[in-house]
Amino acid sequence: MGQTETKTTGLTLTEKIIKSHIVDGEMIKGTEIGLKIDQTLTQDATGTMAYLQFEAMGVDRVKTERSLAYIDHNTLQSGFENADDHRYIGSVAKKHGIWFSRPGNGICHQVHLERFGKPGKTLIGSDSHTPTGGGIGMLAMGAGGLDVAVAMGGGAYYITMPKIVKVELTGKLNDWVSAKDVILKVLQILSVKGGVGKVIEYCGEGVKSLSVPERATITNMGAELGATTSIFPSDETTLAFLKAQGREEDYTELSADADAVYDEEINIDLSELVPLAACPHMPDNVKTVEEIGAIKIDQVCIGSCTNSSLQDMLKVAHILKGKTVSPDVSLSIAPGSKQVFNMLADCGALSVLISAGARILESACGPCIGMGQSPNSKGVSLRTFNRNFEGRSGTKDGQIYLVSPETAAISALTGVLTDPRLAGKMPPYVMPEKFLINDNMVVPPASPEDADKVEVLRGPNIKPFPINTPLAERIEAEVSLKVTDNITTDHIMPAGAKILPLRSNIPAISQYCFTVCDESFPTRAKELGQSIIVGGVNYGQGSSREHAALAPLYLGVKAIICKSFARIHRQNLINNGIIPLCFANEADYDKIEQGDKLAIDNIRELIENGGEITVKNLTKGCEIKTVCELSERGKGMILAGGLLNFTKQNG
Repeated sequence: MGQTETKTTGLTLTEKIIKSHIVDGEMIKGTEIGLKIDQTLTQDATGTMAYLQFEAMGVDRVKTERSLAYIDHNTLQSGFENADDHRYIGSVAKKHGIWFSRPGNGICHQVHLERFGKPGKTLIGSDSHTPTGGGIGMLAMGAGGLDVAVAMGGGAYYITMPKIVKVELTGKLNDWVSAKDVILKVLQILSVKGGVGKVIEYCGEGVKSLSVPERATITNMGAELGATTSIFPSDETTLAFLKAQGREEDYTELSADADAVYDEEINIDLSELVPLAACPHMPDNVKTVEEIGAIKIDQVCIGSCTNSSLQDMLKVAHILKGKTVSPDVSLSIAPGSKQVFNMLADCGALSVLISAGARILESACGPCIGMGQSPNSKGVSLRTFNRNFEGRSGTKDGQIYLVSPETAAISALTGVLTDPRLAGKMPPYVMPEKFLINDNMVVPPASPEDADKVEVLRGPNIKPFPINTPLAERIEAEVSLKVTDNITTDHIMPAGAKILPLRSNIPAISQYCFTVCDESFPTRAKELGQSIIVGGVNYGQGSSREHAALAPLYLGVKAIICKSFARIHRQNLINNGIIPLCFANEADYDKIEQGDKLAIDNIRELIENGGEITVKNLTKGCEIKTVCELSERGKGMILAGGLLNFTKQNG
């Protein structure tokens, strides 16, 4: 009798990259795996803390293939704090083998895509929009600063082996419909929590019609789905992009096997899409521009890591050519990188933008993080950005709509939200075959031989980061805050020009923790000494900012009890020894109120053994069942009081 043949199925693109990088665990959905990381990136709002943590690990030099420190967030220098942080990051980068992208060189994701991203490589960054690299075929993931520090030191990056969602693209986009409309459609289908625990993999004939910048727009906003990451194949289009950047040697052809098996599948016919907009105050609150109607607008902002490529800018320039922005609209435009800025200047497009009445901003994040250009009170602002959370713009009652560059540009001319298809034929634009290559604003690190001569420069605003203590046997604490569903990291630890300069000073920045929800929270939490926060669904969505865990830690928060967590924030809590508990029965959310005293007995034993954890509400005299699903490594971190303590304990 012959041997029975074992039939195996092909691999998805995601599985192929994971398989070639897995160093711990097995590719079993829902289990924890450790991945070797090829590249890392940081930005200055999270970078100072990441490098302080890297220094605390005592590793002399990064062990990745390429690590980069970008300055793109805190570029508004209204005091010494941001400039001091930039000086610190530049010096620590030089000393430890990290390439340093100077202020003005551009937004980390745009520059990384242009100059450093490589198909098939793994990338983690201390910014939630690191999945932009998926547009070039990278497995690129947002992470907390401490996870990035560990990866720079040669450690694995741990994630839950994700489910993989196939988005089958067919057809081709019509004029005036863009990549922004594709990802807004996906958000409309899946919602801001629909991607949690999943990788979104784009396939199909429709992929071929999308350029790398268009693909990167789609993967960038995959972060708003809560997804682990998003990814496109690496094909002839990828090769053409890399050739234009003088980097064809970095090309690798990559795609899913024809018989790959996916956990879910979505089909989108690109030819059926119409201009869309995300309405206030959530990226999945998506309607057609036509459906919303011609509402009066006050401001238009074009740029951010989502839509600041040369292709986006040339589209906008051709739409604005020979025209003038409505007198009732303030239009600002931020090219995504020095390369884009230079090329706009060389081809005359920059002059077109200026002539039309646009306010040209530096190549940085700017308005997207509330760093300038806040709209007027109750102002309606159309933005090509990725997030429209309440208050994120810097104006508490600002009404922020997320739209494509085409919709933004046309609307800036008319003064009302306008379906760009009403403007007639799409003005033609031509992409150059070669891009301008000038990396003079990227500073290489010192050689290993010269590293000892480099002095790390620390300003007075840089304070030590809080480190937790090992978990106690029992927790008894008051509920210092109860919040609702979809609490974002912008609620927990706001951004903006006033607060961002304090990112390297946890005691100072903690005074703004949760003030969007309750201005008295920081004082109350500090006075309580230790406390517990209760939340709803998708707690901690949005940015990867580790400060949303570090500030509560500094204020004495020991545990978060909620209905569900966003991926990166949950990991940041674990990394800092804050216990992430989920209601076993979501209805029990109603059994706890702010001010209630809660107790958890034998918490160390319960964490070690797994299973349900009973929370006693001493105020109301009832018990609430919760769960805390942790890997063995995660258990070790919670017991030790965080990743740094755990790493020291385990050599």
